[in-house]
Amino acid sequence: MLNFSRTVYDTVKAGDNWRQIAVTPPVSAYVHVPFCRRRCFYCDFPISVVGDRKHGENSLTVQSYVKRLCAEIQATPPRDRPLETVFFGGGTPSLLSVSQLDRILTTLDRHFGIVGDAEISIEMDPGTFDRAKLRGFLQAGITRVSFGAQAFQDELLQYCGRSHSVADIYAAFNLLDTEGVANVSFDLMSGLPHQTPQQWEDSLDAALKLNPAHLSLYDLILEPGTVFDRFYKPDAEPFPDSETAANFYRLAQQRLTAAGYGRYEISNYAKPGFECRHNLTYWFDRPYYGFGLGATSYVGGQRFARPRTRKDYADWVERYVNSGGEIEGERVSDSDLILETLMLRFRLAEGLAIDELQRNVTEETLKRFWQAIDPYLNCGWMEVYTAENSSEDVSNDKEHRRIRLTDPEGFLFSNVILAKLFDKLESVAELP
Repeated sequence: MLNFSRTVYDTVKAGDNWRQIAVTPPVSAYVHVPFCRRRCFYCDFPISVVGDRKHGENSLTVQSYVKRLCAEIQATPPRDRPLETVFFGGGTPSLLSVSQLDRILTTLDRHFGIVGDAEISIEMDPGTFDRAKLRGFLQAGITRVSFGAQAFQDELLQYCGRSHSVADIYAAFNLLDTEGVANVSFDLMSGLPHQTPQQWEDSLDAALKLNPAHLSLYDLILEPGTVFDRFYKPDAEPFPDSETAANFYRLAQQRLTAAGYGRYEISNYAKPGFECRHNLTYWFDRPYYGFGLGATSYVGGQRFARPRTRKDYADWVERYVNSGGEIEGERVSDSDLILETLMLRFRLAEGLAIDELQRNVTEETLKRFWQAIDPYLNCGWMEVYTAENSSEDVSNDKEHRRIRLTDPEGFLFSNVILAKLFDKLESVAELP
């Protein structure tokens, strides 16, 4: 079994049921920084474009946002456990100044507490930081950098509307390396317009030569309202066809596995011990705080999404602060909790323990679960297996075994499998 973060994994294993886990105090916080130099052509995130000359030090928009963000954090009722992970996402958080990042982290620490060995991640794009800023971020507490490379061909970066070049990728990674940042994650995208199999292979090889601790590989999705959505149609030129895109996925699995990376999630590979602890919080469906424009919280068994425009977010923060931090979120129903948990757990390479499933669903739900997945067990897209660290001979005992999607074929067809599973369970999914 893969070396998952023990803090998150053991806590989930110890839970009596999924509803109890849903109301445990959050130990993770996501902070949204919605500023970018320009909007990438595939992006539908809630962001604000500030141009090449604006950044944290000289933008009144950024300064005002950081002030509101800290006010939101301070108004949020603290729970009785300190934070173990913090993730600065965006947008492009590396456009913040060192002092602004430090202010946000200090606010989080004073209000919630942050454990000494916390994983504190930040998304950084090439060309948005220099040595002085990087050192400042590290001194402020950053321990992990998620690095948005996307491709190693200048023409593909231009097709996507990225603001950096391949030369910027190498220059930025050299800074990370010389400053001793060991926990670096690379983002790469497949299925880009005009992308050839050779270009994808070259990007994988280039990334592997840099030897990051973690790699996130995403297949392009045409989201409504994006530039790509306005100009292109899915599964049509200039995009790779579906079989080519699937082969991109298979090639990545072969290359990264051979290079010593373990796939621990459908889109993520890591060297042992470098799995992203923060993202495991999501995939184990554990509670988390969300702060900032468009961010979503999952606290006390309720989900809540903040407004996606700056004006609406500013108005919301004012009301939130004046109310003493009261939020009326949407309670996650038993049915949604079961379906969400199954969807998220089957993103993980180790899948789900069968005895955990049996503890958390009714007999009728369990019966329909096995009926739904039986075709995929037979065709090799799913498998029941015994965990490597099992101390018992349980090869024929479902109660002590796990079920997962196979790699890579099961992951490739995960949407088909989950759609069938949801259709079969939606009307009967109940907690016992």
